[in-house]
Amino acid sequence: MNIDLQAREIQPLRHTFARVAAHTGDKPSSRYLEATVGVQPTANFHYRPTWEPEFELFDTARTAVKMADWDALRDPRQFYYANWTMARARQQEAMEANYQFVESRGLIDKIPDTQRAAACEVLMPLRHAAWGANMNNCTICSRGYGTAFTAPAMFHAMDHLAVAQYITRLGLALGEPGALDAGQNDWLHDPRWQVLRRLVEDTLVVQDPFELFVAQNLALDGLQYPLIYTHFVDDHLAVQGGTAVAMLTAFMPEWHDESARWVDAVIKVAAAASDDNRALITDWFKTYADLAQAALAPVADRALGAQGAEALADVRTALDARARKSGLVV
Repeated sequence: MNIDLQAREIQPLRHTFARVAAHTGDKPSSRYLEATVGVQPTANFHYRPTWEPEFELFDTARTAVKMADWDALRDPRQFYYANWTMARARQQEAMEANYQFVESRGLIDKIPDTQRAAACEVLMPLRHAAWGANMNNCTICSRGYGTAFTAPAMFHAMDHLAVAQYITRLGLALGEPGALDAGQNDWLHDPRWQVLRRLVEDTLVVQDPFELFVAQNLALDGLQYPLIYTHFVDDHLAVQGGTAVAMLTAFMPEWHDESARWVDAVIKVAAAASDDNRALITDWFKTYADLAQAALAPVADRALGAQGAEALADVRTALDARARKSGLVV
């Protein structure tokens, strides 16, 4: 008896979801695209929100930015929930290893008292700035349009919450609960923090989600993170005996560099969509970057002394270069 084995190729009737194929063509697509493109509800809403009856539940009119395709604002990191959580889990493991290393070798106790006090005074109030950033990105997710834009904003909100928690843990390691109480008191009462506090609180009531995106994620974060975690922690504290602080805040600069790719990509696509968009986003950027620079000036003076103004100017120059690369007229 002869057995004739033959291989047959079965062609799928379609390679991806129809909603994805409408944007990319009928070809195999990534899980990111399948979790993002065409997911935004667009019709058959049962009621208008009673708190804003002039809008639909999901409404492009909530922002002055106009896009022919909101799914074009894609994340170059291609984060959807699963791979975002896996990426953050790996970073959490690295941070836990840093904490174990610092604690096992008693590096906290080896930080000079002056540098320990400086770290607490500069970093502890920023817990509250990170909480404000968390709230702002929740607002962007709530009021924005298009899953490609709103889903990463929610991830970004939770990342800011992680920053606040890392600062809290650092405060407990450096100075016990008293450091956190002192940071809260400075945030509420110290004149050096009131301009930044006012800016954070003013952004909490910005209604346009894209304006808020520019204000928080491009302007404020774009100045704050390089100033604090590069110029202050890495270049100032670490070389004066505060290496442990740099290790215990390693997540922040790494995360900011990674998330800046997403922020810049969104700005670039939106600005390229029309001249009106470019002019509007440029105006928002200039306004909020100026406000953020003024708000961070007293913080830079406290953190870096005589070098604070120069460091802040360098950070602003770098941020302006980022904005120009993203298509803004700066």
